[in-house]
Amino acid sequence: MTDDAPPPSVDALARSIADVALPHPLLVAAAREAVAAGDPGSARARAERRARGLLRPVVNATGVLLHTNLGRAALGHSQEPGAWNLELDLETGARGSRRSHAAALVALAAGAEDALVVNNGAGAVLLALSVVAGGLPVLVSRGELVEIGGGFRVPDVCAVSGALMVEVGTTNRTRRTDYERALAAHPGAGAILKVHPSNFRVQGFTESVAVSELAPLGPPVVCDLGSGLLDERTPWLDGPPPSWLAGEPAARQTLSAGAALVTFSGDKLLGGPQAGVIAGRADLVAACARHPLARALRPGGLVLAALQATLLSYLRRDGQAIPFWRMATAPEAAVEARAEAVAGALGRAGVRADAVRCTAVAGGGSVPGLGIPSAGVAVDGDHRASLRRHDPPVMARMEAGRTLCDLRSVDPSLDQVLVEAVGAAVAGGKR
Repeated sequence: MTDDAPPPSVDALARSIADVALPHPLLVAAAREAVAAGDPGSARARAERRARGLLRPVVNATGVLLHTNLGRAALGHSQEPGAWNLELDLETGARGSRRSHAAALVALAAGAEDALVVNNGAGAVLLALSVVAGGLPVLVSRGELVEIGGGFRVPDVCAVSGALMVEVGTTNRTRRTDYERALAAHPGAGAILKVHPSNFRVQGFTESVAVSELAPLGPPVVCDLGSGLLDERTPWLDGPPPSWLAGEPAARQTLSAGAALVTFSGDKLLGGPQAGVIAGRADLVAACARHPLARALRPGGLVLAALQATLLSYLRRDGQAIPFWRMATAPEAAVEARAEAVAGALGRAGVRADAVRCTAVAGGGSVPGLGIPSAGVAVDGDHRASLRRHDPPVMARMEAGRTLCDLRSVDPSLDQVLVEAVGAAVAGGKR
């Protein structure tokens, strides 16, 4: 377009890029932006960039099974359009409760008297502290004043809840006597809060106090477990618990040890949708449900239906029906065989690729520092940007100057997609 040529019609420009998979109003917006910038030729690139920015399925080949940026737990739940008995008692025809479905199943699976489901793990901690310790001192070990992803800081949550945080012990060693001295100085304490570090480990000269030692001190013990492991025995799996779960606190055992409440996320080791759970003593859970925050933090029917489906799989002891556990416990030999097959298919297509052993992780702030033996496919160079531009996008990682696609975090049904994406990325890099 010459300097004195009139700008093209926005509508005509939008129609010229109609093959981009966007509704017409978004194509018009891209065309308008391009014309305003004096660069009508950029309309297609602008529209494609907007399309790539929308939510869409991706292939997670990072080896991080619960990748926060990729939605954490892979969900296998879907449902047909229609009405649901979300707040209807089908026996009486009267109004029912959202707590009678998924929350009741959580309580049963975790060995709790009662449970409440909210919209995320941070919301569960906030609501629990608001009810149990709002306006009262809450004792927290200095070694547990953590910050996890997204800026979630325990001191900030305590402040918002109205609880008056009392720091106990030191960053690396906290003893029962530290809690006893703090309680003597604050006899009206509302709770003792224990926080699982989730995404890091403190090793070496350390000491902490078990729930069983804290419970007899008086105030209710609230434990933020974070990861959502229901039972350390993992009865939903064939065989013993995986070695990479070593030391991860579980809801059932924490409650049995004397915790009044536990809180955890639904989309981490639980393997369900994003949600937060408060489980434990019936009187405290009921108080949480009555609190005004409970309505502001409640999840919708789609989340509750997905959580219910996940919990029914636990109660059936069918861990293979939960995508996270299916991927995490796939035999190492089976993952290696898939890597060999993908590398072989790439080789036949003229792409030099190697099947390699590697290490996957649970991710999502769960079992930090512990890896899961895995296998993947590696190609020379950094092809991650090209893989992200594939349809569907593929997320990989770099190791020793090579692009690595870890097969443990990829559903086997997507192996051929991986072959096509890696082949196209390497071919594009040779041009």
